[in-house]
Amino acid sequence: MARYARIVGTGRYLPEEELSNAEFAARMDRLSPGLGQIVFKFEENSGIRRRFRAPREWTTSDLATRAAQAALEAAGLTPDQVDLIILGTDSPDYITPATSVVVQHKLGAKNAGTFDIGCACASFPTAFSAASGYIAANPWMKYVLVIGAYMMSKLADENDLTSFFYGDGAGAAVLTAADRPGFISCAFNADGAYHKHWGIYSGGTYEPATCESVQAGRTKVRLLERYPPEVNHQGWPKVTRMLAERGGFTLDEIDHIIFTQVNSTSISIVMADLGLPLERAHQVMHDFGYTGSACIPMALDDAVKKGLIKEGQLVALVGSGVGYNQAGVAFRW
Repeated sequence: MARYARIVGTGRYLPEEELSNAEFAARMDRLSPGLGQIVFKFEENSGIRRRFRAPREWTTSDLATRAAQAALEAAGLTPDQVDLIILGTDSPDYITPATSVVVQHKLGAKNAGTFDIGCACASFPTAFSAASGYIAANPWMKYVLVIGAYMMSKLADENDLTSFFYGDGAGAAVLTAADRPGFISCAFNADGAYHKHWGIYSGGTYEPATCESVQAGRTKVRLLERYPPEVNHQGWPKVTRMLAERGGFTLDEIDHIIFTQVNSTSISIVMADLGLPLERAHQVMHDFGYTGSACIPMALDDAVKKGLIKEGQLVALVGSGVGYNQAGVAFRW
């Protein structure tokens, strides 16, 4: 009998400390009068009105653990029932060991194996697809916990305008085996020619951290060159069409589609390209801010909690992250 991966619980965690655009603009104006106006231009284009910050003594694993606990509670499970934890993040606790193993410890998931996925905002669809494959191929595997977590604010220069985009948060989903889809299809797209555009470029083997690199800010996340808009405006429709072709469904059969929550204008452009009504693309960046690797599972959980996603509906998740990596997954709720 075929085994399909189905979601049986979702959860999210959003920190309590809010940083509004007005507060962020005031900070920028104190650095250089007039910078605050750029913040409101960012707001108009992106739809982001605020973001949230975790306590500075926290780590990404603290956010991930809380989202995982919420997803397990929704699924009616305990941590010791989890067989595998897959965590997607590009703001890990450490270069090594993996953040997922820290979450396993903090969660008390003593029977679970773990691994990390590090393709930024494409991490959650990638992790979902990997989890589905593990479930399909391993009859002994019953529950896989998939998490997206983000704490890039702690790795950013708070006096840099790009900090506008960094909100903290985490989202999670519990997948289990079922005899009907569930998981339908996945798709991937990448272009490593963009790997020097946006990232943290000191602290790894390319340039181990030194006093000089720390003082120069190279151990902080930096936007060195902007991505052309077509990366997402063309890439997201491409990935979505690949999902439909491989999954044997038409675009108009998609009931809900969740994109990386970084730019509401881009989502409108892409939905028009796909010929789908904008209301099918659930958005949360106006309330949660941009939460990177966590934004797709957080938006998914928000849609579930609001009763927007109903049994049997077709859902697509399409993420795009620095590097660049793009990934999508389609499934039945």
